[in-house]
Amino acid sequence: MTDNHADDAQPVTATTRVAPKPLAAAPTIRGGFTRGPVGKHLVRLGSFMAMGTVTMNIAQLAEAIYLGIVGTEALAAMGFAFPITITLFAFAGGISSGASSVIARAMGSGDNERVKLLVTHAQIMALVIGGILGMLAAIFADAIVSSLGAEGLVLEMTTAYLRVYMLGVPFFVLSMVGSTLLRATGSAASPGIIMTTGSVIQILLGPVLIFGWFGIPEMGIAGAAWAYVISRLWSIALYSILLYRSRMMQLSLTGIFKSWAAILHVGGPAVMSGLVMPASMLIITRLLAGHGHEVVAGYNVATRVETMAHMILWSASSSVEPFIGQNWGAGRIDRVKRALFLTNWFSLGWGLLTFVTMMLIGDLVVTLIDDNQVVREVAQAFFLIIPLSIGFMGIMQIASSSFNARGLPMPALVISIVRTVIVYIPLAIIANTYWGYVGIFVATAVTNVLVGTGAWYWNQQSVLKASHTLART
Repeated sequence: MTDNHADDAQPVTATTRVAPKPLAAAPTIRGGFTRGPVGKHLVRLGSFMAMGTVTMNIAQLAEAIYLGIVGTEALAAMGFAFPITITLFAFAGGISSGASSVIARAMGSGDNERVKLLVTHAQIMALVIGGILGMLAAIFADAIVSSLGAEGLVLEMTTAYLRVYMLGVPFFVLSMVGSTLLRATGSAASPGIIMTTGSVIQILLGPVLIFGWFGIPEMGIAGAAWAYVISRLWSIALYSILLYRSRMMQLSLTGIFKSWAAILHVGGPAVMSGLVMPASMLIITRLLAGHGHEVVAGYNVATRVETMAHMILWSASSSVEPFIGQNWGAGRIDRVKRALFLTNWFSLGWGLLTFVTMMLIGDLVVTLIDDNQVVREVAQAFFLIIPLSIGFMGIMQIASSSFNARGLPMPALVISIVRTVIVYIPLAIIANTYWGYVGIFVATAVTNVLVGTGAWYWNQQSVLKASHTLART
């Protein structure tokens, strides 16, 4: 996502009228994305975020390798746990998106005191909601996993993993929000570095706790959950230190409910949008379970490998959000358009590269995790069908991030509902009836292309309309 269009010293006239303060009036906040080459900002934001997300997924892949040694049942257990863990991710992501939107726009407009209050209040919200979620998930996890079709040893393993995982949910939510807060206020490097160090800790602790090295009792699949929880605690400690030292916090509860309302204006619909995906995962996992635990295990392994590539796209879409938020708050719609152009084309190119890579080495990676023949066949079918479409999923995510960053959460929610309820689930059920699990993979790819194209068009028209409205003022 390179860009040779360096920002001129003076913003275009049509956009300067909406900025209540110039960015120069914000000396207490370092960074800022309203000046300088667009592509340079996006590369810096995206590369450090990608470093963090890729290492995080390497940690998850390492976890899969460790659990593959434990047995195929352990991998299947992780597959059944995934819809629940991704539901928690949806809450964390929604709160993060809401906080990013209001903080980035406040920073772009030069309202520094409000930025500090929002940073503080967002972290308090993360702890409160994370605590409630962890408690509820711990209570109902067993019933949910049973309803998905897990039985016997797989059910026991899934429950053992989730019981520990839920203890770390407040820390998980807070670490995600902390990462978003740093990026929204102009810090590009530190979130990625912190995520990377946390992932390294998880990779190193995983085998120690799972297999019981160095005199530590063997914990099995629960050890994998403990390694993750400890890595999140490390991340929280670093985020807190950085936010405090950068004077980005104002320890006050004044106006906290007003701040929460502003965050939830975007974050509430963003949470609902994020929950649509795990709801679909529950249904998809149930459909796959009808073909046997080995198919669920194969799908789990394939998604973990593919997610490493997908996280690059997620990094691009999540990084463009604070950039758009700041420039929208400063009235720099020209820079918003440029950012969307660069990230959309990057998504398509990355999708093509992912497809080629998975064709070349996908089976080798799966074999390293589990050499079960059924698992390998499921993963091979997955790699043949889905990766070529993930560029369109990236475009959909960029459109949703753009809407959220501009304080327009409902279009992102509509996109998510249309994708899952209207297109994906009906297609998957029909395709599964006629072609089995391969049909589910085809339904996923078709959905990505159709909804990604529609989301791109809607977002482009929305930004264009705002640009024309501003030009007439």
